[in-house]
Amino acid sequence: MAEQKTSSKNNDLKKATLILDKDFSIARVDERLFGSFIEQLGRAVYEGIYDPGNAKSDEHGFRLDVIEKVKKLKVPIVRYPGGNFLSGFNWEDSIGPRENRPARLDLAWFTTETNAFGMHEFCAWANKVDTKVMYAVNMGTRGMDEARSVVEYANHPGGSYWSDLRRKNGAEKPFDIKLWCVGNEMDGPWQIGQKTAYEYGRIANESAKVMKWVDPSIEVVACGSSAYDMPSFGAWELEMLEQCYDNVDYVSLHRYYQNLTDDTPNFLAKSVDMDAFIKTVVSLCDAAGGKRHSKKKLNLSFDEWNVWYHSNEQDKQVKAQNCWGQALHLLEDVYNFEDALLVGSMLITLLRNSDRVKIACLAQLINAIAPIMTSKNGCWAQTIYWPFMHASLYGRGTALRPVVNSPLYSSKDFDDVPLLDATAVQGDDGTLTVFAVNRSSDSDIELTCNLRAFDNLKFDEHIVMHHDDVKAVNTEAAPNTVIPTSAKVCDPANGVFSVKIPALSWNVLRFSDV
Repeated sequence: MAEQKTSSKNNDLKKATLILDKDFSIARVDERLFGSFIEQLGRAVYEGIYDPGNAKSDEHGFRLDVIEKVKKLKVPIVRYPGGNFLSGFNWEDSIGPRENRPARLDLAWFTTETNAFGMHEFCAWANKVDTKVMYAVNMGTRGMDEARSVVEYANHPGGSYWSDLRRKNGAEKPFDIKLWCVGNEMDGPWQIGQKTAYEYGRIANESAKVMKWVDPSIEVVACGSSAYDMPSFGAWELEMLEQCYDNVDYVSLHRYYQNLTDDTPNFLAKSVDMDAFIKTVVSLCDAAGGKRHSKKKLNLSFDEWNVWYHSNEQDKQVKAQNCWGQALHLLEDVYNFEDALLVGSMLITLLRNSDRVKIACLAQLINAIAPIMTSKNGCWAQTIYWPFMHASLYGRGTALRPVVNSPLYSSKDFDDVPLLDATAVQGDDGTLTVFAVNRSSDSDIELTCNLRAFDNLKFDEHIVMHHDDVKAVNTEAAPNTVIPTSAKVCDPANGVFSVKIPALSWNVLRFSDV
């Protein structure tokens, strides 16, 4: 197709329609769809959420400015402590007096982990930001014994070795962690302790079994194949689930996207790939259940997703110059405006699949491929912060299945891509929110919405995020380069209204029930 321009000026105005009905529901959105991820990696923890001695930190070393920005996102759950780091991690290193905690070489990222920040600190921080913990257990170098022990330490009230040790270490009450991951990306050759699907399935099954014996109230996430394009994908899920289907509750998915060829139209279409990935894994889970004649339905945990590629070359240099250093500047992608547009479409994709995707974690939260960046002097929101915040605030309730009629385009890797990517959520209070991305670089879209099934709607707000330069970024010196604004609105007439969706824009249309 012809190259699209990075300007909103045009305009060969295009038209699209969207029809919504209360009865066209997908599912109730699990609030954990708006989760995130913190790994003991780079500056995510050290100099990120934990920076003792900094004037902006509290008496526990927690950065107060970071806490403020995280709380605005209303993140309901945070996965921790990894990631690739997990597969070489001894959880026992992260508890007890700091002076007794060992420093270890982290073979995942070739740094040194001091363990100055561990389980107790993370759980305390999670309470500060009003989130829950999604704790991950090492299936690389460890196994079921460590898995049952860490659940006992975290969740058992007392009267046993590990629970009494937790109390001795200062946590009288259990941490009450309800969601647990057994391993991370176990089919990846980059993983410490890479396993075959059979090997992993067996250890995942036995670990999940004894973990639930310790605490029957928990849920367990098993590792799907680490990438859609892995040679093991598909066969991995079927064999792994053959071994552990009865004892796990979710299957994980991970996906990151890149724009290495600087092809904006193709890049913005990559959420189409994400949708196909989700639907394929759903089919594999259902096939595994069908083979077992099981009435149990496994749902999905998309517990790593984002854009990730800007920092690749910098990371090579950092590792070469500072091998085995601490709190290195790793994975510090500086996100631009087009990244925010794709993140918006990825959030729309998650909402459209909320009948089976119950958990999702934007990877990560602070400094490492993150919506929030810090320096010693402060913190700021990257471009991707805004669509994630909007989806988290306004995407809770019941996801609706809109009927969208949009112009299409084709790109290098995708055919028949809608220029308008949209979905909607009805809140429990009667509010209605439409999320929309215009993928066109040179055409505004006149969107006509038919909301006749909703009585007495008032158009409250049209939030728009647009920038003429798709490579525009937010920095510490210029943190408001790419931020959302409000556009003029008018109420629907007889349940129908039209609104302009600017070229290359993220949009949130909010209605209230009067």
